Amino acid sequence: MDDASMVGLMGRVTGTIGPGLVGEVIVRVRGGAEHFLAHPADGSGHIECGTVVMVVEHLPPRTVYVTRAYDS
Repeated sequence: MDDASMVGLMGRVTGTIGPGLVGEVIVRVRGGAEHFLAHPADGSGHIECGTVVMVVEHLPPRTVYVTRAYDS
């Protein structure tokens, strides 16, 4: 899967994301669901487990930068 096709996909946080932390998200991709290492797109703030996020950048093979999908 190329970088462009990952951008814009939605996922759910399965490991807290934040500065100094390598979090984890699960994203539905390639007909299934896969886990990716995740970092906050803005470089700050924490995103807790269970939060719905959107992929804004993909660094192959398994790293994504994400932002909250919905304001809360």
